[in-house]
Amino acid sequence: MTNTFTKLLETHDVLLADGATGTNLFAMGLQSGDAPELWNVSEPKKIMALYQGSVDAGSDLFLTNSFGGTAARLKLHDAQNRVRELNRAAAELGREIADKAGRPIAVAGSVGPTGEIFEPVGDMSHAVAVEMFHEQADALKEGGVDVLWLETISAPEEFRAAAEAFKLADMPWCGTMSFDTAGRTMMGVTSADLAKLVEEFDNAPLAFGANCGTGASDILRTVLGFAAQGTERAIISKGNAGIPKYVDGHIHYDGTPELMGEYAVMARDSGAKIIGGCCGTMPDHLRAMREALDTRPRGDRPALEKIVEVLGPFTSESDGTGDDDNSGGERRSRRRRRA
Repeated sequence: MTNTFTKLLETHDVLLADGATGTNLFAMGLQSGDAPELWNVSEPKKIMALYQGSVDAGSDLFLTNSFGGTAARLKLHDAQNRVRELNRAAAELGREIADKAGRPIAVAGSVGPTGEIFEPVGDMSHAVAVEMFHEQADALKEGGVDVLWLETISAPEEFRAAAEAFKLADMPWCGTMSFDTAGRTMMGVTSADLAKLVEEFDNAPLAFGANCGTGASDILRTVLGFAAQGTERAIISKGNAGIPKYVDGHIHYDGTPELMGEYAVMARDSGAKIIGGCCGTMPDHLRAMREALDTRPRGDRPALEKIVEVLGPFTSESDGTGDDDNSGGERRSRRRRRA
């Protein structure tokens, strides 16, 4: 299959993805606890402005406003019967923005976690998860996305269910996990584990990697972990704009545009092919990332000491893969969206 995303992947040295969804929508008036996906129908101009902000900042691709678009997540807002409507709308709005951009822009259909724990520990069965992901994938495909984009996953069981669903939908896909627990996902997956997992599928993702997490330094250590496995698959890095801090009753990310520019260059040099931002990343951050990627030559793979020097300290001593790993502890479900 050849489409805008695959062409960009084949012809560009590096691709700039988008930034945060939640942070930008909160700035437009979204209230905490509200479902952003409902805005695809009730506030389409704001969703188009979200997409346009990424395009204007220089992104080569952006994700649709459909992170919580499975029936499991929409049920929290009594909208479980609106999966097709809301996901298709998210994709159609994105297609409209991309098609008038004047340059190739890929539309990636965001698919987030169900928020449920899988059997045998929890109640979510593989079959039900596949059905939910398939329903969402078909709606995003119908709306015109170029690629499906699984993100912020913690459990390998959920990754496998989504991969099976995307095969049923006959769509190319990318997939990322969030390594936010001392270098591991909340369910214990390491960078090495994910690099091996993506090779298990007969419909392997076009790209894989990490998003969200705990900061720019940590995600680069994870990217280095992917690259160390010798993968030939494109690596994704979508890190937060710094570290979240609670200021005047609101969550604020302390990463400046300048820091995110440094992050983008170091992500590229660490082995990432697709680089973007996650929580806290605004258009100003993306502009700085675009400029840095376009103007600064590719360098050597950075040492961990260099990452700390430029971006700040790691939040844990271990990346979760060594003998000194002490990341064990309670693994819990968390309903988090890409903020």
